[in-house]
Amino acid sequence: MSASARLLPPEGSGASRAGRLAATIVVEVLAFVLVTVLFPLLLIAAAGADLFLWLRERKPWVGVRLVAVLWWFLAGELRGLAGLFLAWLVSGPWKGDTPARRRRVFRLQATWAAGHLWGIRRIFALHWEIEGDELVRSDPDRPILVLIRHASIVDNALPATVISLPHRMRLRFIIKHELQALPTLNIGGHWIPTCFVRRESDNPDRQVARVRTLGEHLGPGDGVLIYPEGTRFTPGKLARAQAKIAEHDPAVAVYASRLRHLLPPRLGGPLALLDEATGADIVVCGHVGFDGFERVSDVWRGGLVGATIKVRFWRFSRSEVPATQEERIVWIYERWLEMDRWIEEQHAGSRGASQPDLDDEVPLVVGA
Repeated sequence: MSASARLLPPEGSGASRAGRLAATIVVEVLAFVLVTVLFPLLLIAAAGADLFLWLRERKPWVGVRLVAVLWWFLAGELRGLAGLFLAWLVSGPWKGDTPARRRRVFRLQATWAAGHLWGIRRIFALHWEIEGDELVRSDPDRPILVLIRHASIVDNALPATVISLPHRMRLRFIIKHELQALPTLNIGGHWIPTCFVRRESDNPDRQVARVRTLGEHLGPGDGVLIYPEGTRFTPGKLARAQAKIAEHDPAVAVYASRLRHLLPPRLGGPLALLDEATGADIVVCGHVGFDGFERVSDVWRGGLVGATIKVRFWRFSRSEVPATQEERIVWIYERWLEMDRWIEEQHAGSRGASQPDLDDEVPLVVGA
């Protein structure tokens, strides 16, 4: 059960962390107030730039959308902080870590992240097509390990939108250490099992050991989500990763060299989770539509407006996972190559079966 899983303690002293948290909260509050006060002026300026670019080159109106997304993001951050305070207050401030507080924070985690993407979806007029949605909870008595691709600055909120919220899954996340700059994640991520990893750590074995703890005590409705690529895809990163693997691990390079749209999976975390979470099925999640939006400047070019986001799930029972580490490495790469081929088909214009669109309503008031 989630209540039995260990919480990973924050790094650094309590005083230094409290100081950083206070500073980031103040920054977010001030930024929200400033953007709210200046919103009409920002909108007029953005509309002027958009009109000029539309008349000159028929570029979609992105400026006004980015201003709206900025406000929505900051509002969502404050809503998340309010939800955390309410969860702490209602659960009993003197009790510390309790099952009740974890339940509330898991629910807040899902609605907070999905709320961010809900706003982006509305503002940029995105469309969803989901294939294999029924596989996520096809066996509700078994927990899952989710291996998902990472393609942009937008898809971080996708797991909450297509897994946690609609399927009521309590997902434990492995995410990069830098995201603790968001106070919602810094606080909430230490109230439920979460692993903040340093991607370029000088002690990778310690990082893998921390990831492994998230596979402990998984029960029905629980899951662990990891981004095996470790960072957002770009062709340059793919070429560098393939060259490095070819130099140091020729046996694995045979598989890595065939990838076109995904980075080679970093194997330490996935292998540790497969070793620890012996009762969990594996769900692989691929998506297209967010590709190429690594920075805000990429979004500015206009390709996200009206985009169709296609999501595909594959599910594998635990019995399908090989027993030895060498066989598991091949198995993981086979899953990655299967997803890579699917992405190629989508880019080539092939359309797979889709599920009905997601419910438009995302709860925006959360906490107790």
